[in-house]
Amino acid sequence: MLGRYTWSLFLVVLLAPFALAIKFFLPPARFPVAKCIWNVAHTHALVIVTANVGPGLGQRVDIEIIDSTPQQNVYLSKRDIKGETRLAVTAHADGEVGVCFKNWLSPDVKIQLAHNMSRTIDLDIDIGADAVDYNAIANQESLSGLETEMRKLEGVVKEIVDEMEYLKKREERFADTNLSTNQRVQNFAWFTLFSLIGLGVWQIFHLRAYFKRKYLID
Repeated sequence: MLGRYTWSLFLVVLLAPFALAIKFFLPPARFPVAKCIWNVAHTHALVIVTANVGPGLGQRVDIEIIDSTPQQNVYLSKRDIKGETRLAVTAHADGEVGVCFKNWLSPDVKIQLAHNMSRTIDLDIDIGADAVDYNAIANQESLSGLETEMRKLEGVVKEIVDEMEYLKKREERFADTNLSTNQRVQNFAWFTLFSLIGLGVWQIFHLRAYFKRKYLID
């Protein structure tokens, strides 16, 4: 019994979504192209973004959090972030949430110097259960260490269930699309067949009438 429980916990931890932590250099430009980091998030999922922007003279870093839906929702936009910046948003729909950065070069700086300039960005993105501060919940509700860990596992399991439901819905949509496509192909095939038969019959009568006019056949 203990072994089964241990394996269950191992699978839960293995399937749990991990927090994204990356570090990169962002060069400046007069009209910079946004550098976006995308992560999958489900509806009502909490997204915590922690960006630590290094120093850089003559440069201004802007951040924007958007999603990949057709509406291109902009959850948050902030100009000239410096040092550590912590932002929190809630996803409105299933899809990807992007954290985008732009590094603007100051007009006072010569464009030739931009090749040797950049700003360092340390980015941490926590989504869903990883974004919940369970220590604060434990202090507020007076939970023991074991109860706190169980609350964490409950959040992780809920995320896994939501992920499975999302994949199930996507599979159903793909199946409906596949059936619809097959039906359209079948209808087009029947239309082509009947069109060819009709064209063949018309050619037979047309040629017969033509040969009769030329007295080639009776």
